[in-house]
Amino acid sequence: MKIFNTLSRTKEEFVPLEAGKVRMYVCGPTVYNLIHIGNARPMIFFDTVRRYLEYKGYEVNYVSNFTDVDDKIIKRAMEEAVDASVISERYIEECKKDMAGMDVRPATTHPKATEEIDGMIDMIRTLIEKGYAYEVNGTVYYRVRRFRTYGRLSGKNLDDLISGNRTLLVTGEEEKENPGDFVLWKPKKEGEPYWESPWGQGRPGWHIECSVMSKKYLGEQIDIHGGGEDLIFPHHENEIAQSEAVSGKTFARYWMHNAFLNIDNRKMSKSLGNFFTVREIAAKYDLKVLRFFMLSAHYRSPLNFSAELMEAAKNGLERIETALLRLSEEAGKCPEQAPADAAEKPLEMLQQLKTRFEEAMDDDFNTADAISVLFELVKFANTLEPSRVSRADWDAVRETALLLSDVLGIREPVKELLDADIEALIEERQAARKAKNYGRADEIRKLLSEKGILLEDTRDGVKWKRA
Repeated sequence: MKIFNTLSRTKEEFVPLEAGKVRMYVCGPTVYNLIHIGNARPMIFFDTVRRYLEYKGYEVNYVSNFTDVDDKIIKRAMEEAVDASVISERYIEECKKDMAGMDVRPATTHPKATEEIDGMIDMIRTLIEKGYAYEVNGTVYYRVRRFRTYGRLSGKNLDDLISGNRTLLVTGEEEKENPGDFVLWKPKKEGEPYWESPWGQGRPGWHIECSVMSKKYLGEQIDIHGGGEDLIFPHHENEIAQSEAVSGKTFARYWMHNAFLNIDNRKMSKSLGNFFTVREIAAKYDLKVLRFFMLSAHYRSPLNFSAELMEAAKNGLERIETALLRLSEEAGKCPEQAPADAAEKPLEMLQQLKTRFEEAMDDDFNTADAISVLFELVKFANTLEPSRVSRADWDAVRETALLLSDVLGIREPVKELLDADIEALIEERQAARKAKNYGRADEIRKLLSEKGILLEDTRDGVKWKRA
């Protein structure tokens, strides 16, 4: 499996720090409002990376934080005349609802910045002791000149930044030893949340938060660090400087960054009136369509969002879901043995398609090509006639389709059963029991149970009710 490493700007063979295990950190949202569709892209993509790593047999420790102390959160809290924690907790819960709608699984750990302040103070203290940081009037700055390889992730030269790109730098340059130095701790302002520290009452800078949370939950070294490409500089550059100055070790072995999302070929922004929250999209589409749309392009390619492309994604997803549903519903029509003149050999085709799916995902998580293979599998499955395929082969097709679909977050849709459908399945179950086909009988009971139908075998026959 190869991953494009932003640090080396090449595809590299993935070799984890510890065999069979992956430590992965992805920067999460700042929770001051509903998440927008730009936030959704890294959530969906890195959830898919995690799913594929687990498919490959890795034990994945996946950490994605919530930034719950920030200028935007404080501003919103002041506007509503409430505590900042009220805002952050509200939007953490709303974010989790949207993540569930997109079928983004909860991370192993979702740390909150405000719960890790002690660790941040400890790391800042260590940076000061090692000469990488200094305090001026209650503000603690990081000495970028002291970290000799600063800029290697972003490819930015520190001298060029200072001379020609001052707008990229943090304000307050008159206090700094060097204009490029960034804030680790800032003094409190009136009405803002604050914590006690050796440098006075205040709060941490943004960059130190992720260094500390990553270290606490994953250790000093991690396998994969991910996020949107807008985080490469300064956020991820500063994380490297902080973490490696403290540990003396390589912080992250592989850096992965997804490209931007455009709206109708223009950059998404509130000023252009093309800014959409995930909740607004949910009013028009099932969010699983948004997920499928996001995975339809390679993660390092800019992705253009439009109504036409969303409709195409909706139609494509429905094709896959319809095939999955047919594979489930028509399984009972298969004979135990295929007819002698049956030409189909599903297992051979399945292995070919599964291999090609894995080759696509092994090549820097190429979900676009993986989806193309899944469409081929669907097309093949739709050509199969259940009366001419053995039950074992049919089940193999279904299980493979479900397995590969699940990597992409696609599941068999839950179909509402009509009373007549339920009665027909109960009759089929009774016939299977009479024929001593107990496997099929149990399968039907399980199928009905999954759809919320409870069966009770009585002297007067089978009774059922909806759960």
